[in-house]
Amino acid sequence: MYQIRTLIIEDEPAIKKELEWLVSQEENLKLEATADTVGGALQIIKSTKPDLVLMDIQLTDGTAFDILNQLEEPAFHIIFITAYNHFAIKAIKYGALDYLLKPIDNEEFSIAIQKLRKIKPADYQGQINILKEHGSAKPVEMNASICITSLDCLQMIRLNEIIYLSGEGSYTQIHLENNKKVIASKPLKYYEDLLPGDFFIRTHQSYIVNKNFIDKYMKTGVMIMKDLSEIPVATRRKEFILDHLSPFK
Repeated sequence: MYQIRTLIIEDEPAIKKELEWLVSQEENLKLEATADTVGGALQIIKSTKPDLVLMDIQLTDGTAFDILNQLEEPAFHIIFITAYNHFAIKAIKYGALDYLLKPIDNEEFSIAIQKLRKIKPADYQGQINILKEHGSAKPVEMNASICITSLDCLQMIRLNEIIYLSGEGSYTQIHLENNKKVIASKPLKYYEDLLPGDFFIRTHQSYIVNKNFIDKYMKTGVMIMKDLSEIPVATRRKEFILDHLSPFK
């Protein structure tokens, strides 16, 4: 059986030991080497050509972004390890990449390993490019991209293509220009937290709209989008919406 060549990049001894044990419990993983600095990580990545890197986001001498920015086209899968850095996790979510919170849960680790088999190399490179695009302190711009996990694939779209999003239980329909639609396997709340609030506003329990595509607000409590879609505005959110759309007030 082919074993996945695995590296661990982690500077906390206790977490590093835990990761080593978790790798040893997965019969299809083979630990090749470990590192605890940016420099050490770059060295072992180049010398071992891994299939998988378990990478702590924050190291003593830099971050996972510093490592990735020095690699032209990473040809390996990454599972990020973090004690919860909100900004870093947001960048990871834009690329629809996997991450694990410390302390690491055994079952979540196994699930993350199983998911690797479903990712196509071509999609993965696109995910990494999106991660790099968002891995800075700069505000998110509307020409930036996001990776959507749909029912049967990963799809890269730009924020300025999105007209509105509608929630349907644990799924979200993302409505794009030219009557295109993507069904994402994440709830609407996931995208409310992820999308930049300067451009996207929640009008209703089931809807988020892109302000740039609003045509007019009707006094009946309906928002008309430029594609002629009619989006309801919840009564309790009316004042909030009008505050964000002063020309319509």
